[in-house]
Amino acid sequence: MAKALIHEKEDNVGVVISDTKQGEEVEVFYIADKNPLTKVVSQDSIPLGHKIALRDIKQGEEVIKYGRIIGVATKDIKRGEHVHTHNLRSKRWSFPLRR
Repeated sequence: MAKALIHEKEDNVGVVISDTKQGEEVEVFYIADKNPLTKVVSQDSIPLGHKIALRDIKQGEEVIKYGRIIGVATKDIKRGEHVHTHNLRSKRWSFPLRR
């Protein structure tokens, strides 16, 4: 079974710690605990170190990783989906989206 980590309980994405296959169950662990907080089924193949949505995230909603706002969803993201540049606008850089 795949695993993902969160650093803060308000995180709405976790980081997978191995390559994850579509349809695979992922146990989500709080970094300071040995017991999983929840499980989520991966809706996509997700590479090691990438983000998985822990709940549905609406377009325009802030994405929270490690207790920090890392960006905004550019479209609706379903629980278990891969969260990356195709559905997330990073707050790291402030430049307009290309259309």
